Amino acid sequence: MKIHTLKITDYDKVYELWQTERMGLNNVDDSRDGMERFLRRNPNTSFVVEIDGKIVGSILCGNDGRSGYIYHACVSREYQNKKIGTRLVEKVFEALKAEGISDITLAVYINNDDGNRFWERMGFRDRDFLRYKNKALVELEWYD
Repeated sequence: MKIHTLKITDYDKVYELWQTERMGLNNVDDSRDGMERFLRRNPNTSFVVEIDGKIVGSILCGNDGRSGYIYHACVSREYQNKKIGTRLVEKVFEALKAEGISDITLAVYINNDDGNRFWERMGFRDRDFLRYKNKALVELEWYD
Protein backbone atom coordinates (compact mmCIF):
# COMPACT_ATOMS: atom_id res chain seq x y z
CA MET A 1 0.00 0.00 0.00
CA LYS A 2 1.36 3.40 -1.03
CA ILE A 3 -0.03 6.75 0.15
CA HIS A 4 0.93 9.87 -1.76
CA THR A 5 -0.22 13.44 -2.17
CA LEU A 6 -3.06 13.77 -4.65
CA LYS A 7 -1.89 15.31 -7.92
CA ILE A 8 -3.90 16.38 -10.95
CA THR A 9 -2.35 13.43 -12.81
CA ASP A 10 -4.39 11.18 -10.47
CA TYR A 11 -7.65 12.86 -11.49
CA ASP A 12 -9.02 10.24 -13.93
CA LYS A 13 -8.45 7.34 -11.52
CA VAL A 14 -9.79 9.27 -8.51
CA TYR A 15 -12.86 10.43 -10.43
CA GLU A 16 -13.51 6.84 -11.51
CA LEU A 17 -13.31 5.73 -7.86
CA TRP A 18 -15.73 8.48 -6.84
CA GLN A 19 -18.19 7.49 -9.56
CA THR A 20 -17.95 3.79 -8.69
CA GLU A 21 -18.63 4.54 -5.03
CA ARG A 22 -21.46 6.95 -5.92
CA MET A 23 -20.02 10.07 -4.31
CA GLY A 24 -22.15 13.20 -4.51
CA LEU A 25 -20.33 14.98 -7.35
CA ASN A 26 -21.08 18.12 -9.31
CA ASN A 27 -20.08 19.35 -12.73
CA VAL A 28 -18.04 22.36 -11.54
CA ASP A 29 -16.07 21.55 -8.39
CA ASP A 30 -15.44 17.93 -9.30
CA SER A 31 -14.45 18.58 -12.91
CA ARG A 32 -10.78 18.38 -13.92
CA ASP A 33 -10.62 22.21 -13.95
CA GLY A 34 -12.26 22.41 -10.53
CA MET A 35 -9.88 19.84 -9.10
CA GLU A 36 -6.86 21.57 -10.62
CA ARG A 37 -7.95 24.89 -9.10
CA PHE A 38 -8.46 23.22 -5.70
CA LEU A 39 -5.07 21.48 -5.75
CA ARG A 40 -3.27 24.71 -6.70
CA ARG A 41 -4.68 26.32 -3.54
CA ASN A 42 -4.18 23.20 -1.39
CA PRO A 43 -1.21 21.25 -2.76
CA ASN A 44 -0.27 19.32 0.41
CA THR A 45 -3.46 18.20 2.15
CA SER A 46 -5.16 15.68 -0.18
CA PHE A 47 -4.02 12.08 -0.56
CA VAL A 48 -4.58 8.82 -2.44
CA VAL A 49 -3.88 5.20 -1.58
CA GLU A 50 -2.57 2.92 -4.31
CA ILE A 51 -2.41 -0.86 -4.18
CA ASP A 52 -0.82 -2.63 -7.15
CA GLY A 53 -1.07 0.57 -9.22
CA LYS A 54 -4.80 0.98 -8.57
CA ILE A 55 -6.16 3.93 -6.59
CA VAL A 56 -8.38 2.38 -3.91
CA GLY A 57 -8.80 5.38 -1.63
CA SER A 58 -8.71 9.15 -1.70
CA ILE A 59 -9.32 12.13 0.52
CA LEU A 60 -9.79 15.69 -0.69
CA CYS A 61 -8.93 18.26 1.96
CA GLY A 62 -8.09 21.93 1.96
CA ASN A 63 -7.91 24.89 4.29
CA ASP A 64 -8.53 28.60 4.35
CA GLY A 65 -5.58 29.38 6.61
CA ARG A 66 -7.73 28.98 9.69
CA SER A 67 -9.79 25.77 9.40
CA GLY A 68 -9.46 22.58 7.42
CA TYR A 69 -12.26 21.13 5.32
CA ILE A 70 -12.64 17.55 4.16
CA TYR A 71 -14.70 17.40 0.98
CA HIS A 72 -14.45 13.87 -0.36
CA ALA A 73 -13.19 10.79 1.43
CA CYS A 74 -13.63 7.49 -0.31
CA VAL A 75 -12.35 3.93 -0.08
CA SER A 76 -13.31 1.30 -2.63
CA ARG A 77 -15.83 -1.12 -1.11
CA GLU A 78 -13.53 -4.08 -1.69
CA TYR A 79 -10.83 -2.40 0.42
CA GLN A 80 -12.97 -1.07 3.27
CA ASN A 81 -12.40 -2.22 6.87
CA LYS A 82 -8.65 -2.45 6.27
CA LYS A 83 -7.75 0.86 8.00
CA ILE A 84 -7.20 2.64 4.65
CA GLY A 85 -9.69 5.38 5.52
CA THR A 86 -8.10 5.78 8.93
CA ARG A 87 -4.63 6.13 7.37
CA LEU A 88 -5.92 8.77 4.93
CA VAL A 89 -7.53 10.80 7.72
CA GLU A 90 -4.38 10.56 9.83
CA LYS A 91 -2.36 11.90 6.87
CA VAL A 92 -4.79 14.83 6.63
CA PHE A 93 -4.41 15.51 10.37
CA GLU A 94 -0.61 15.58 9.99
CA ALA A 95 -0.70 17.80 6.89
CA LEU A 96 -3.09 20.30 8.44
CA LYS A 97 -1.13 20.48 11.69
CA ALA A 98 2.03 21.14 9.64
CA GLU A 99 0.22 24.12 8.09
CA GLY A 100 -0.84 25.46 11.50
CA ILE A 101 -4.50 24.51 11.15
CA SER A 102 -6.28 23.80 14.44
CA ASP A 103 -9.67 22.33 13.48
CA ILE A 104 -11.39 20.42 10.67
CA THR A 105 -14.95 20.52 9.38
CA LEU A 106 -16.72 18.09 7.09
CA ALA A 107 -20.22 17.34 5.87
CA VAL A 108 -21.72 13.85 5.78
CA TYR A 109 -25.07 12.93 4.29
CA ILE A 110 -27.51 12.18 7.11
CA ASN A 111 -28.46 8.81 5.61
CA ASN A 112 -24.82 7.70 5.22
CA ASP A 113 -24.81 5.46 8.30
CA ASP A 114 -21.43 3.83 7.57
CA GLY A 115 -19.83 7.21 6.89
CA ASN A 116 -21.26 8.77 10.02
CA ARG A 117 -20.01 5.86 12.17
CA PHE A 118 -16.55 6.14 10.58
CA TRP A 119 -16.26 9.87 11.24
CA GLU A 120 -17.43 9.43 14.83
CA ARG A 121 -14.71 6.79 15.35
CA MET A 122 -12.22 9.33 13.99
CA GLY A 123 -13.29 11.82 16.68
CA PHE A 124 -15.69 14.04 14.73
CA ARG A 125 -18.86 15.16 16.50
CA ASP A 126 -22.13 16.71 15.35
CA ARG A 127 -22.38 20.45 15.87
CA ASP A 128 -25.87 20.84 17.24
CA PHE A 129 -25.41 24.59 17.61
CA LEU A 130 -24.82 25.23 13.89
CA ARG A 131 -26.90 24.91 10.75
CA TYR A 132 -24.98 24.28 7.56
CA LYS A 133 -26.05 26.67 4.78
CA ASN A 134 -25.00 26.89 1.17
CA LYS A 135 -25.48 29.27 -1.74
CA ALA A 136 -24.43 28.32 -5.24
CA LEU A 137 -22.86 31.15 -7.24
CA VAL A 138 -23.22 29.15 -10.44
CA GLU A 139 -25.77 26.52 -11.33
CA LEU A 140 -24.47 23.10 -10.36
CA GLU A 141 -25.52 19.76 -11.71
CA TRP A 142 -25.21 17.03 -9.07
CA TYR A 143 -24.41 13.42 -9.87
CA ASP A 144 -24.55 10.40 -7.59
